[in-house]
Amino acid sequence: MTVRHDGLTVDWLGYATLRIEGDDTVVYLDPGRYGTLTGEWEPDTPGVGHPPGRDYRAEDADVVCVTHIHHYDSDGVERVSNEDTTVVAFEGIDVGDTDRELTPVEELPYEVVEVGMEDELVVDDVPIATVPAYNDPDGKNVDDDGEPIHPKGIGCGFVVTVDDTNVFWTGDSDALEGHEALDVSLFVPSIARSFTMDRHDAADLAEAMDPDLVLPIHYNTFEALEADSGAFAEDVAKRGVPVVLDER
Repeated sequence: MTVRHDGLTVDWLGYATLRIEGDDTVVYLDPGRYGTLTGEWEPDTPGVGHPPGRDYRAEDADVVCVTHIHHYDSDGVERVSNEDTTVVAFEGIDVGDTDRELTPVEELPYEVVEVGMEDELVVDDVPIATVPAYNDPDGKNVDDDGEPIHPKGIGCGFVVTVDDTNVFWTGDSDALEGHEALDVSLFVPSIARSFTMDRHDAADLAEAMDPDLVLPIHYNTFEALEADSGAFAEDVAKRGVPVVLDER
């Protein structure tokens, strides 16, 4: 299923990957990992959007945004990029923090722009704002030592504006103070039961933000990311906020 919103064509390609296409612009958010563009996806995996398969090599991105190391996949970036692509990546991405074999961001063969947690810039005529994305130290998303799984400074969320429509992808984050004040037309939250805001927190945030449409992603890719998307959609709709599910 392809979601059409305010002149945009939006596709959830599984896990954390979102493709946004406007009149003359294509933006990807967090391309790659867990079957998204890379072929690891299995046909019986429930609710991971509709991954295009191992041969997906669109190379059509004008802009690629990467929130943090967990969602950085240099092969996924390569599959959607071309010689004119600009990669906008959080400044804290260090491939030494993972055991995956990755090309360092600064060695990608594209123009690379590094951003912090609260930056504003324009890339290829696409206004981009970054917002904080982390787990509350006093919340549920902590490890056995009580430390946040995503500590402050690990990454960011993105508000990208394509054809005058603001799209907010939260990244791996709890619902944080300030998120509710964002001017957003399409709200794209994680609703996984672990690591990020869950469906209940995302529904509360959707009600506070009052976007034109909510499209949840980043759930049911594997067991720890399980979520009842139907219950989420019902909850959000009851609050008077339009919501859509992009599922197989």
